[in-house]
Amino acid sequence: MAKNKFFAAGLISGSRKSIKLGLKKHGLSNRALIVGIVLFVVAITLAPPIQNYFTQRAQINALKTQISDNQAMLDKAATELAQWDDPEFVASQARSRLYFVFPGERQYIVVGNEEIENSEQQTKVPEQLPIGIPWYSRLISSITSTNVSN
Repeated sequence: MAKNKFFAAGLISGSRKSIKLGLKKHGLSNRALIVGIVLFVVAITLAPPIQNYFTQRAQINALKTQISDNQAMLDKAATELAQWDDPEFVASQARSRLYFVFPGERQYIVVGNEEIENSEQQTKVPEQLPIGIPWYSRLISSITSTNVSN
C-alpha cells in the first residue's frame, strides 16, 4: 500500500520507458558515458608513448644528418691524405709553405708587393706645410687640416 502512495504521487515511476525518457532528457545514456570514459583512458594511456615515438624519430633524423656530415668530412680528409702520397704535391707544398728550393735554383722573395685595397681611405697630406715652425706644431697643423678636410 505504501508503494501505491508513491506511484500515485508520481515519485516512483512504474515503467522502464519513463526511466529511459528521463535519461534521454539529460542527453547522455549510460552506454555513451562508458564509451567516453574508455576512450579518455585509452587516450591518456597512449599519449606518452606516442610523444616518445615522435621525439625519438626526430633524434634519429638529427643523428642521420650528423652521420652524413661526418662521412662527408671523412671523405674530404681521405682525399687530402691521398694528395700527400703524391711526391709532386709534397714538393709544391714545401715550396709554397716552407720556401724550399731545389738544388741549383735561386729563390727571390718580393717584399711589399701587396696592393692597397682601399686607396680612398688613405688621408691626403696637405701639399703646403708651414715651414720655419717646430716639428710638433707642423704635426698638429697637419692633423687638424686632415680633420677639417674630412
